[in-house]
Amino acid sequence: MFERIIVPIDGSPCSLNALEKAVELQKLCGLDCVLKIICIYRHQGAREASVSMVRPSTPDVIDKSLSLHAREVVQDAKNRAFEMGGRNVTAHVMQGPTARTIMRFASEHQGDLIVMGGRGYGDLEALLLGSVSHKVTSLAHCPVMIVR
Repeated sequence: MFERIIVPIDGSPCSLNALEKAVELQKLCGLDCVLKIICIYRHQGAREASVSMVRPSTPDVIDKSLSLHAREVVQDAKNRAFEMGGRNVTAHVMQGPTARTIMRFASEHQGDLIVMGGRGYGDLEALLLGSVSHKVTSLAHCPVMIVR
């Protein structure tokens, strides 16, 4: 059925529900199905900083903190997937605009299904411009399953 399932994770309850569904689907798809978990962090650029109360003098420190947090989130998700009986699980961390980075990752890794939460922790851009899940469903080249 599916060979490569992509699961974007941000640690939110909906994304963890999506991970659970993805593991269930992976079990149904057979031994060759790979589960690819991705956590994306976004550099706080000038636009975001302009509406923020915090204006750091060393933005590279923020990027390192965001990257470390994303690594913790994705590693926790990978461990959860194994605890639920998942196999062939890989974990990835990327930086960039969330929806477009998910789509680029899915394309580069030939994902044939994206399973994601309907509500994540999001950011100001998501509040103003629409949810990440809505954008992914609009841009996707493969089926997208939205989990609440």
